Amino acid sequence: MIDIKFLRESPDVVRASQKARAEDVSIVDQALAADDLRRSAISDFETLRAEQNTLSKSVGAAKGEEKTALLENAKSLAEKVKAADAKRASLEADANQLLMKLSNLLDPEAPIGAEADFVTIELVGTPRDFEKDGFAAKDHVELGKLLGAIDTERGAKVSGSRSYYLTGTGALLEFALVNYAIQSALKAGFTPVIPPVLVKPAAMEGTGFLGQAAENVYHLEKDDSYLVGTSEVPLAAFHMDEVLPVEKLPLRYAGYSTCFRREAGSYGKDTRGIIRVHQFDKVEMFSFCKPEDAKAEHARLLQWEKDFLNAMEIPFRVIDVASGDLGSSATRKFDIEAWIPTQNAYREVTSTSNCTEYQARRLNIRYKDSDGTKPVATLNGTLVAIPRMIVAILENHQNSDGTVNVPAALQPFLGMKRFELT
Repeated sequence: MIDIKFLRESPDVVRASQKARAEDVSIVDQALAADDLRRSAISDFETLRAEQNTLSKSVGAAKGEEKTALLENAKSLAEKVKAADAKRASLEADANQLLMKLSNLLDPEAPIGAEADFVTIELVGTPRDFEKDGFAAKDHVELGKLLGAIDTERGAKVSGSRSYYLTGTGALLEFALVNYAIQSALKAGFTPVIPPVLVKPAAMEGTGFLGQAAENVYHLEKDDSYLVGTSEVPLAAFHMDEVLPVEKLPLRYAGYSTCFRREAGSYGKDTRGIIRVHQFDKVEMFSFCKPEDAKAEHARLLQWEKDFLNAMEIPFRVIDVASGDLGSSATRKFDIEAWIPTQNAYREVTSTSNCTEYQARRLNIRYKDSDGTKPVATLNGTLVAIPRMIVAILENHQNSDGTVNVPAALQPFLGMKRFELT
């Protein structure tokens, strides 16, 4: 959540951020009004409690009828204190709920607009000219069949739409990608983590995934638990309700997990193949750092993602995501989109977000230095999302006969230079 002190002092800045995100601006005034009520209730409660403490001292010194009268007053006052405390607690909960509805403050450098209003920061590599190579590119579904790597038909039979099996070459390619990603993360100073993928509501809400993203979350109602759509959730909650030693920052984790997404609102989009699926594996980077270091840390996460794409020898572009397409926790977000030949388009394969102190306030994660205790900043970045990276590798490195060349970086993990036909 945003800092309540900042909201009180600069409500117009928060209103402008909400407007740029195309979100409800009226929540700002609702949150301020609720905060006023909360503060008034706290004042009333503290006044009554102070009166109660004074009365308790008087009772101890009184005798006879005076003491009896004071005890009656004490009983009546105790009921008032109890009621005032209940009112305070209720109004505090109301104020916090409204504050939680406000998205993070937008970075002034983020482009303003809807999904299509992103800004291209960088183009890397040149898309392959298949006509010059003398053959028409096959898509990843056809290549997956020829290589015995992807089976969407049996996936649909067993699990429904947007499901798949990775078999043989496909499974080996996932293991290679994960191993290369973890090896890269270790070199960059990340601690590898295999986190839980079933989390409590506090973890999901704390990371901001029960707001605008709730429709894509799988909720197990009987257990009141959630399947995560990204290991960002359990990684962010790893230090929930903790105070981190400042000398250990930044703390960097690389989480490998299965991810689950309902893909609500994507009816008719990417129904062929494994670009948009309900279940996939991913290696996610996550960093806890001091707020003043967050912008530089964001640049580092982006560079590690670019290094990975370069190692896969795939053309890509880096975009600065527009305000209306940001998640509620992100103040700024960069996407990397790989070139997909058969779609003649760049498609998102990784992203990295700077969430400043927004998630840390919700999850109560702080650090302590000589100036006191303060919220940390949190950042996340996908190092590799397996299905889309497989799509990009197969389509960009294919040969005319359907075989696929293995990127040099993955060859040590696969023991081969080319995927052969089955």
